[in-house]
Amino acid sequence: MKRTLLLFSVFFTIAFLSKAQSSKPSYAITGKPNNNFFWADIKQVDLATGKVIRTLFEADKTPFKITGSDNSNEARKATANPTGFGVAACALDVAHNRLYFAPIHFSDINYLDLNQSDARFTTVKTNLLAKPAGGAFQTEENQITRMVIAADGYGYALTNDANHLLRFNTGGSVNVQDLGPVIDAAENKGISIHNKCSSWGGDMVADAFGKLVIVTASHNIFSIDVAARTAKFTGGITGLPATFTTNGAAVDDAGNMVVSSANVFEGLYKVNMKDLSAVKVVSTESPFNASDLANGNFLLQKEADAERNSLAKSLLPLSTVSDAKIFPNPVTGSQFRVLTAGQNVGRYTVIVTDLAGRTLQSKVVSLTKAPQTTTINFARQQPKGTYMVNILNQNKEVTFTEKLVVE
Repeated sequence: MKRTLLLFSVFFTIAFLSKAQSSKPSYAITGKPNNNFFWADIKQVDLATGKVIRTLFEADKTPFKITGSDNSNEARKATANPTGFGVAACALDVAHNRLYFAPIHFSDINYLDLNQSDARFTTVKTNLLAKPAGGAFQTEENQITRMVIAADGYGYALTNDANHLLRFNTGGSVNVQDLGPVIDAAENKGISIHNKCSSWGGDMVADAFGKLVIVTASHNIFSIDVAARTAKFTGGITGLPATFTTNGAAVDDAGNMVVSSANVFEGLYKVNMKDLSAVKVVSTESPFNASDLANGNFLLQKEADAERNSLAKSLLPLSTVSDAKIFPNPVTGSQFRVLTAGQNVGRYTVIVTDLAGRTLQSKVVSLTKAPQTTTINFARQQPKGTYMVNILNQNKEVTFTEKLVVE
């Protein structure tokens, strides 16, 4: 029965994630026709057609409610709306149906509750980064201009100069960590994530394998390994108009990145991530400018789904699963134990993977008796979520598999 439920869970996860990739709405932070540099309106848009579906918030016009704001921030209080003097970073939290964002001149994190019919905002954290002495606004290098909710469920935000990679949780009491500066990969050959001319501004999306992907305002693409905090330059987008700055980015249902410009009304462009070539999204709608785009889609989702399918298939040939137990489960600390019984003596490999089938860590153990308890220490702090623990024998055959919940 345990094995049947496990297989059902794996297949259900595959089906759910595949369906979810094509069903999430997309949002844009837009300017106004008469003031295209005031990016403070929030709209739901269709990336395939360039159509504005509805306006959720229009600065200086839409009634709103806001809670949790920092009343000591006098400059923030003086603004007429929650989006301040403009927004260049937003991210869709699918799990809680919230649109997180950071006003340009304030290192704050806010969200719009998309579950409500009216405009209800919450300020969850303010003054994340120190402002200049006596200054009311954040300096340009410390302005948050890139944000995304990644595959691990955490929100990530990046400053213009990439010296502050911020990570925040989206459930319960919000905790924001400054992970520090992003480091240029050795193979970047002088193209730095910190350079103002080539690498400031733009937006951030995530792939289904846990990496962050930066598109800068100057059309350059970097891939960030969060664990190592390294940024690898992967190329520049071709095929865009010379005046088209790449300020917003999101992933469409087919797995392409769609980009928008905050400065010109040129519509949307679709980027093929294999060769970074861009083509204009054909639209009969009036084009809008957007400083940021957001939805819940990930790059490489099809590839991740294929790995999940592979994981599920690897379980099918097993006719029996030997007795074993993981404890504690859920785990709240930095280690768990595996109690094995019914296994032949010999060398085994305990592998911890995520639900995409990616190996997070492994440990070779020798079983000399039955039953036997093996302690597994996490190689690094694991985000809250569900993982898989597999035990392989010397023939690389799976002899045990079970879910592990980290709380």
